[in-house]
Amino acid sequence: MNVSRRIVFALGIAAVAATAAFGQDEKPASSFGIAFSGYVKTDIFYDTRQTVNIREGHFLLYPKDPLLDPNGNDINAKASFNILSIQTRLIGKITGPDALGARTSAYLEAEFFGTSDADLNAFRLRHAYLKLNWKKSELLIGQYWHPMFIGESYPDVVSFNTGAPFQPFNRSPQVRFIRTFGKVSLVATALSQRDFVSNGPQGPSSVYLRNAALPEFNLKVQYAARNDTEKTETLVGAGVDALKLVPRLATASGYRTEESVTSLAGMAYLKRKGPKWTFKAEGIYGSNLHHLTMIGGYAVRDVLQIPESDFWTYAPTNTLSFWTEAMTTGERWQTGVFAGYSKNLGARQGIVSPGFARGANIDQLYRMSPRLIYNVGKIRLAGETELTGASYGTPDGSGKVRGAKFVTNLRLLFAAYYFF
Repeated sequence: MNVSRRIVFALGIAAVAATAAFGQDEKPASSFGIAFSGYVKTDIFYDTRQTVNIREGHFLLYPKDPLLDPNGNDINAKASFNILSIQTRLIGKITGPDALGARTSAYLEAEFFGTSDADLNAFRLRHAYLKLNWKKSELLIGQYWHPMFIGESYPDVVSFNTGAPFQPFNRSPQVRFIRTFGKVSLVATALSQRDFVSNGPQGPSSVYLRNAALPEFNLKVQYAARNDTEKTETLVGAGVDALKLVPRLATASGYRTEESVTSLAGMAYLKRKGPKWTFKAEGIYGSNLHHLTMIGGYAVRDVLQIPESDFWTYAPTNTLSFWTEAMTTGERWQTGVFAGYSKNLGARQGIVSPGFARGANIDQLYRMSPRLIYNVGKIRLAGETELTGASYGTPDGSGKVRGAKFVTNLRLLFAAYYFF
């Protein structure tokens, strides 16, 4: 029995056991248990250029920079094509008896995306959390979307990148507490890192946050109003995020070091929904956004020789990004267009190396992607054209990119879904 079948079988056994256990409570057994859902999805895509991507091109970020051969020909100016079904997803929604005066629930979600290109097709965890819901508050413990990813307002693009790298894309283990005050809610979150990690001397890893001995912290305020009669919805919010990393415990010369780098990020977002349309917009400004699947990171600011000890100090690089989307919300036919822009602002201090950043030689990014979706029964057929441009140049002494020139990639994407 392969890994995916064993996991599905185990979940089925767990569902039976959970239903039996919950049935011992004084409430009806039918109130408790697990309900499975999900979808089967296949993506067919064609790119006009080689790209920076994840999982054999499935998760597109931006086009690769020019790579010239001895004759001056750009090696990366080569088209590619692929078909993948790795986004196929299984969801389990679990309900159970009340505890601590709260309604209890849990959620499992997994897909066949793997954890690396070498692990492609493997069954991997996306979300796994429990929730306690009181009248005016909620506690979530487990792996879920990073609070910089707004679950109520994110790009509904066909592409699995979901608007990255123009908007945060990250799922993290966390403890999240929400307190509501009428239509306003205050959200406080402490996070670690697992699949989406920061970069550093050992490559992308969660070790830099773990060695900081502090979680990442996020605080967010949100206003939400809904009118079911008029079929309208308004969502407005803003948040701040703080992250501390310890990149090294020892220098190259073997001296102990605990020099850290601390970064801050802020965001604001808006969603307005009408009976037949939805508009969304979001802006992000912050430093060291690598773990959010955005450009940026941090660099070495100075090297101290005391003597030959090779101590490093660090400077985070700053990124400005925003995106917007307009779409129709018909039951059968849906159309939409996404637009995004991102800018590398460099570091506030001088740096001595490009450091540990995504897209350190990128000055600007843009994307425009219109789409058309057709729904019939449990089937969805979707087409999307995604034009992404990246301007490549040379980083200067502050991490700002000079002499940048744009290269573009056009992705033609068709996706077929079956929901269950």
